[in-house]
Amino acid sequence: MKMLLTLARFYYRAARLPDYLAPLFDLGLRGYLANVFFKSGLTKIMTWNSTLYLFNEVYNVPLLSPDVAAYLATGVELGMSALLVLGLFGRFAASGLFILNGIAVISYGDLSDAGINQHLSWGILLGVLLVLTQGKWSMDNWVQKKL
Repeated sequence: MKMLLTLARFYYRAARLPDYLAPLFDLGLRGYLANVFFKSGLTKIMTWNSTLYLFNEVYNVPLLSPDVAAYLATGVELGMSALLVLGLFGRFAASGLFILNGIAVISYGDLSDAGINQHLSWGILLGVLLVLTQGKWSMDNWVQKKL
């Protein structure tokens, strides 16, 4: 019986290890996703004529003019990525990138299966941040403690 109790104590202590790793995982996930979307925004800026061409001729963004969509997508990718990596307004940033990711899939009709899977992965990871984020190593956590 004593052995069983010792094993149970060990198990429940070990089971708490993910609680300590959650902030690191959250930070890594925010950094990974911010990197993906920030690089995409930088690419749009560096090849702005190509970006405008794609939004005018290839992408079918609903409800917006192509030029407005290009500026908005670029701004969201750069701005929300910066907020996400800092963890400042983290859920707002994750939701903005989640919506942008969905619109990207809808507006580009020739997306390959691999591209769809990649966007699906990003969407799931953004959903995790939106719903389950720990945020202990974030500006939001720091601001919340100050307020």
